[in-house]
Amino acid sequence: MSKQQWMVAGAAFALVTACAQTSKQDEAVGGRAESEMAVPMVRPSAPAAAADMAMVRSQKRMAESFHGGVMPGYYAPPPEQHRENYAHLKDNGILRAAEQPVSTFSIDVDTGAYANVRRFLRQGQLPVQDAVRVEEMINYFDYGYAPPKDRAQPFSVHTEIAPTPWNAKTHLLRIGLQGWQASGPLPPSNLVFLVDVSGSMHSPDKLQLAVSSLKMLVQQLGPNDRISLVTYAGQSGVVLEPTPASERVKIISALDRLQVGGSTAGASGIELAYAMARQGNIEGGINRVLLVTDGDFNVGVTNFEQLMDMVERERKDGVALSTLGFGTGNYNDHLMEQLANCGNGNYHYIDGLEEARRALVASRASTLLTIASDVKIQVEFNPAVVAEYRLIGYENRALEREDFSNDQVDAGDIGAGHNVTALYEVALVGSGGERIAPLRYGSNKPAGTAQELAHLRLLYKQPGETASRLIEQPIGRDAVKTSLSQASESFRFAAAVAAFGQNLRGGRYTEGFDNGALLALARAARGDDADGWRSEFLQLVQLADSLSQPVRTGAMESQECVSERGCG
Repeated sequence: MSKQQWMVAGAAFALVTACAQTSKQDEAVGGRAESEMAVPMVRPSAPAAAADMAMVRSQKRMAESFHGGVMPGYYAPPPEQHRENYAHLKDNGILRAAEQPVSTFSIDVDTGAYANVRRFLRQGQLPVQDAVRVEEMINYFDYGYAPPKDRAQPFSVHTEIAPTPWNAKTHLLRIGLQGWQASGPLPPSNLVFLVDVSGSMHSPDKLQLAVSSLKMLVQQLGPNDRISLVTYAGQSGVVLEPTPASERVKIISALDRLQVGGSTAGASGIELAYAMARQGNIEGGINRVLLVTDGDFNVGVTNFEQLMDMVERERKDGVALSTLGFGTGNYNDHLMEQLANCGNGNYHYIDGLEEARRALVASRASTLLTIASDVKIQVEFNPAVVAEYRLIGYENRALEREDFSNDQVDAGDIGAGHNVTALYEVALVGSGGERIAPLRYGSNKPAGTAQELAHLRLLYKQPGETASRLIEQPIGRDAVKTSLSQASESFRFAAAVAAFGQNLRGGRYTEGFDNGALLALARAARGDDADGWRSEFLQLVQLADSLSQPVRTGAMESQECVSERGCG
């Protein structure tokens, strides 16, 4: 075809795509309010469905004339972000230790929220508050905790307490876990790449980026590893049965042939991926499904709870599920994060090749190899020393007190080399940092010894075991540091990240701790930054600060006049 013919064909194709996308957006937006827990569903009309099929057939004919099935020069316009799906979470509140001394939660090693927030900021807009999970912001960074002495205990435990940067009358208690790091080769892996090739994945930041990311992982695997490739759109299919990773040319060729088209029957794809995982099962090895999608499941089983139940059933057979999220516009963060939780896996949002390298190459061991499962943390605060406390983040990881000792209750897993950080803001008795008046008829008499600030308990299971093991240690009052300058560099940087995440969620408890003070704290605690992640964090804070500043132009003033005040 001539260049002019290609331009005409491309314009017609874009027009059909836009019409179909508009129809889907209108129907999805109209139905989303029916249930906050439901995955957005799209039910195209018969004419729209026919247009979609015509588009797919046309695209396939045009793409087949090119190596790899990618049409040159065509980029779909970025979709609108109001269709993105996030779980609404209310910030943890302040609790009086005399009334509720025990705090229980599951650990979280996901980092998807941080990369997603970065994507928002780089696109020139502040993230929606529900996209910000503060614990995932904090856990994006390595804080250099000392590892355990040997494999017998899968992780070490570290605590530190110092004054809060945003409130001189309170303190931050940091609890850090550092996973054991394998020094030799990993156990053999049986990996199933479950790739969404539906029409919604047609953009450079979706399928193209996903294929490039998976190629990075393929290059890291050895002859004892196996890879299967399953795709799903209107129907699911096996592109590659379990294949030795040494056959890289075959695997990469299969990835390069992937093409988009059709609606998204994600549930049937998950079922087929688990079947491939069972077929290629490696006894004593790593058996895991990697779900690669924007999360926009819209045909077949789309109910949120049904999808999670399916994944929970399959994990009992020893096959984990991790999620790799891509793209914008119709992105379903809620589904991606919760499926990974139920699948005993982790959740990454991939906003570029550098993040893909970080998650799948540099952190391959922690992404693939689980060293401790169902890890729970319980902190009992001593009311004689601690007046109030609040857990920063982990809102959707909260557990009931009785869940701690119940081995049937699922919790988070730690991968090899993972580190996990949790922060509590605490007001000590008599500090003046208390916010809640004591109960009139409650018992206000402090109990316990004044030598202990809190007692820390951790439960975990060794891989393959069903009974939990207990680690516990007291946190002494003598560990409290009198000034923030005495705290470790990593403590101060973690505090800066926590402040940033809270500010992005509205800053309810950060006492007006602005970005200038936050930047000063983070810069002074940047420390060794070989990979540049901490320097990038400073840039993101500055971006957020710029986007938060009101711009007073005549056009904006006129718009505000119409939309907010009505000028009259």
